[in-house]
Amino acid sequence: MVVESDGRLDESCRVAAPLPQEAVRVRLDKPRPDDLADLVYLADNKTVAANLATMPYPFTKDDGRALLARADLNRPESATFAIRLKTTGRLIGVARYANVDADGPVHVGYWLGEPFWGQGLATEAVHVLVDHAFTHNGIQELQGSCRVTNPASRRVLVKSGFQYRDQAMIRSLGAGGSVPIERYTLERGVWKSLKGWGQGR
Repeated sequence: MVVESDGRLDESCRVAAPLPQEAVRVRLDKPRPDDLADLVYLADNKTVAANLATMPYPFTKDDGRALLARADLNRPESATFAIRLKTTGRLIGVARYANVDADGPVHVGYWLGEPFWGQGLATEAVHVLVDHAFTHNGIQELQGSCRVTNPASRRVLVKSGFQYRDQAMIRSLGAGGSVPIERYTLERGVWKSLKGWGQGR
């Protein structure tokens, strides 16, 4: 549901931080080998892939195995999570943050399988993802982006505190070419203020 970066994220990694990360209806935790069938079923969707920078379409079992293997790698200021429904424990999507370049900004990226769109689940997942990124790292700013034709993903970013920065073009594997995106940023100070307001402080 979101274009993950200005360039190509490698989908790697999770940091050594408390798991799972809980929201009201979703939980973020480590992707597991037994997620493969759900992962491939949900990711092998042209509409999902066309809204992401690096997801191939078709999405095969080999692609799923590669994503699961990369999720086990450790890198600073990076994490990859399975998004799960708390009621079933089943994988419904993937969320991550990572920097494209060693000294570059940290980007958030996420997607949900199409059956789970329009229920506010992505917003819950991104709130938890952002909290994890700022709580367990020294990250000072997160960046996110979405296709200009994806208002649902734009709403997720805005509801998560991200502020519009500019527009750009990126290459999308799933779309088969360059696509226009809107880029958003969220600074640590803004996140702390929003967390304080949410707690009535």
